[in-house]
Amino acid sequence: MSREGSLEAPTRHPLDWRSDDFYDEARLDAEMRRVFDICHGCRRCFNLCDSFPRLFDLIDASPTEIEGVKSEDFSKVTEACTLCDMCFMTKCPYVPPHSWQVDFPHLLLRHRTVEAKKGKTSFTARQLAEMDRNGRLIAGPIAPLANWGSEKGNVLTRPAMEATLGIDAHAELPKFARRTFVGQDRRETIAPNRNAPAFGQRKAAIYATCFVNYNKPETGMAARAVLNHIGVETHAAYPGCCGMPFLEQGEPERVAVQAEKISKELCALIDEGYDIVTLTASCGLMLKFEWKLILPENEDVKRLSEAAFDIDEYVIDISKKHGLPDGLKPMPEGVSVHMACHARAQNMGSKAAELIRLIPDTPVDVIERCAGHGGTFGVLKETHGVAMKVGRPAMRAVANQARGHVVSDCPLAAKHIMQGAREMAEKEGKTLKAAKPEHPIEILAASYGLI
Repeated sequence: MSREGSLEAPTRHPLDWRSDDFYDEARLDAEMRRVFDICHGCRRCFNLCDSFPRLFDLIDASPTEIEGVKSEDFSKVTEACTLCDMCFMTKCPYVPPHSWQVDFPHLLLRHRTVEAKKGKTSFTARQLAEMDRNGRLIAGPIAPLANWGSEKGNVLTRPAMEATLGIDAHAELPKFARRTFVGQDRRETIAPNRNAPAFGQRKAAIYATCFVNYNKPETGMAARAVLNHIGVETHAAYPGCCGMPFLEQGEPERVAVQAEKISKELCALIDEGYDIVTLTASCGLMLKFEWKLILPENEDVKRLSEAAFDIDEYVIDISKKHGLPDGLKPMPEGVSVHMACHARAQNMGSKAAELIRLIPDTPVDVIERCAGHGGTFGVLKETHGVAMKVGRPAMRAVANQARGHVVSDCPLAAKHIMQGAREMAEKEGKTLKAAKPEHPIEILAASYGLI
């Protein structure tokens, strides 16, 4: 007998992406109508993202509710899903083990995968998802030229990019680094602090992530500095992108390739006694949870999921088990902490806020609203406006809180929120106190005087 909601912890079933039934369009259409009808009757998730308003508008405009909605219109719902997992993790009362077995984001991922098999995906989005190729080509000597071309205010290049590639001229794009994080780590040796309580107790392999390695190595260098200062021996590792951009494009087979390759290399480090520490929320989610749903039989993937830590989670773990060195200096200008959706989906608590609260006499505000960015969703012309709309509550909170620092475990989310908050402040004749988006570990490094 079905109950109204479930009190048990949600259970995630593996993606059956290697089954013929997974790609059967009639079965998929029937399942989407079943789940969408449940969502229509509940509407609890109306304010999470734009997928639900789009779905409810389609149903409300139909005289026969879900039966009258055209199957081809389901793509509008799928387009707005950023795979944040918040509906599954925090809102839906009908997720497994409830008998209705609702998993809205993975259902839309299945729909996106079927559409991708038919070639119905954005060329530009697919190219942007090639993180390692793009990083190897651009990060390095030509990075300054590429960064000049991608600058939001560049009146020569950005209108042309919008017209030819569909990249919104108003979207701020990530910059590329002249030297990767792994490259910097190899050039600049560092040793753990022998006087720290954790010295000799832990070793951490820092999984660089594509964004930190190619775009923002300063986050990796800050993480390395903090870990060494608190007594942890470090090793920078980057076997490749975790595959989240491929997952967003509906390409689970390419995620599986990345998972097999990376888990094998990182498990070799686990055998040497290293913990695996990730620097961005999406990558932590992939290593801990998503890979297991794509390759549930892979033993390396299982081992890695048990040995992986988010960087904030890892420092907090060390603080509780071993203690931290003294010397954290107050940051009275305060910190606004955005809880990234993929950090929340890891079900580990508000580790970013907990990390910042280690710093004495430092005001901390927590923002638990989606940034709206969602990878390529936030930069493409057809969806950038929606991404800004979804992120508006978080942007408004940053503008109103007026703290000296704005941080998030998702670098794209932090940048997106800062852009919106800056634009809001400018319209009101104000200036944001925060100069740039940051990662929580950079704040701890600054408090220790390491950067």
